[in-house]
Amino acid sequence: MLSIDVQSLDGSGRVAAALAGLVRAGDVVVLAGEMGAGKTAFARAFGSAFGVDEPVTSPTFTLVHTYGGGPMPMHHADLYRLDTVNEVADLGLDEIVGDDGVLLVEWGDVASDVLGPHLEVRLLRVVDAPDDHRTIEIRDVGGRWTSRWDRLASAVASC
Repeated sequence: MLSIDVQSLDGSGRVAAALAGLVRAGDVVVLAGEMGAGKTAFARAFGSAFGVDEPVTSPTFTLVHTYGGGPMPMHHADLYRLDTVNEVADLGLDEIVGDDGVLLVEWGDVASDVLGPHLEVRLLRVVDAPDDHRTIEIRDVGGRWTSRWDRLASAVASC
């Protein structure tokens, strides 16, 4: 697991940009953390660095947004409003991302078992610290990132 302390929203954005430079087609990135931890802000920064050509917005009510402009489609899902793993399975996220896109899933940790191999990015508020201070924990679930782990560690080390 990688653990990165960032002092600001810009710091979180730099971590997101570093990650955006390393994703491959078919990657799933789970964004985890409590309400207000910065999951959507992270997705916005990721999208911007990825080359998305429109504003990235929270898909809470539509469940999934798809964006173009980058090297491949970026799909952004939000599972907050779903109650069961069956509802997540019914979304067909594996079919949405396919082999030609990347998928970011807010609140995806609640359905980790059905998302297959993925990278989990957990945003944690730091107690008794300024509001934008976060610890970002990154872990490879299922081994898809094993060959890229050292590059990811180097890319986020300076964030």
